[in-house]
Amino acid sequence: MSDDGKKLPDRPPGLKSVPDLSENELTVALRQFWWLHDARWYQGVKKRFGQEVANEINAEALRFVGRRVGTWYANTHGVPDGSSPAELAEAVAGLTRTMTTEQMMRSHVEEIGEESLETVVTEFFALRMLKAARSLEGYECPCLDMRGGWFEGLGVKVEETTVECMRTGGSACRFHTEVRREPHTETPTNVQVSAELPAEQAS
Repeated sequence: MSDDGKKLPDRPPGLKSVPDLSENELTVALRQFWWLHDARWYQGVKKRFGQEVANEINAEALRFVGRRVGTWYANTHGVPDGSSPAELAEAVAGLTRTMTTEQMMRSHVEEIGEESLETVVTEFFALRMLKAARSLEGYECPCLDMRGGWFEGLGVKVEETTVECMRTGGSACRFHTEVRREPHTETPTNVQVSAELPAEQAS
C-alpha cells in the first residue's frame, strides 16, 4: 500500500527491490564509477589521438576538477591556515578522501617542518588499471596538476615537488609541499586607501 492508501502494482516476476544503500555506500560507488569513466576516457583519447595528447588533456581535466573540489572543500570546511602545516595536512587528507576511497588509494599526510608537509601514497588503483591495460609505459602522472588545482581552489599558495613515484619504480609516491609566504608589506601612513574600484573596473 502507498502512503495515500492505494494499492501499489504488483512487482514484475524476477524484479528485485532496489537495495537501501546508505549515503556513504552511494558516495563510494559514485567515486569508483567516476574514476572508471576517467580511465575509459583516457584509453579512448590515447587510442584515437596518441598517448601524448591523452596525457596533456588528462592533466588539464584533473587540474580543473581538483580546483572545483578545492573550492567546494573551502566553502564547506573553511579555508585552512596556509601558515599551519597541521591545518593544511588535514585539508589534503580531506580532499584525498573526497575524491577517492581507502580501497582505491592508501595514503597519509604528515608535517615535516614548520612550513612544509609530505604526502605518501603507498597504493593507487589507477596504476594497477594502467598496468593491466598495458598503458603504464608513457603515462604521465597528473598528480601535481590535480593537487595544484586543490591548492588553487583552497586559495593557498604552495610549491610542490614529486620526491618519489611508483610509476617510475619507487616504493611509494611522495609529494613535498612547502607553503609560499607572501612578502609582508606595510601601507604607508600618508597614503589614503580607498575601497572603491576604478571606474573602468567597476563595470
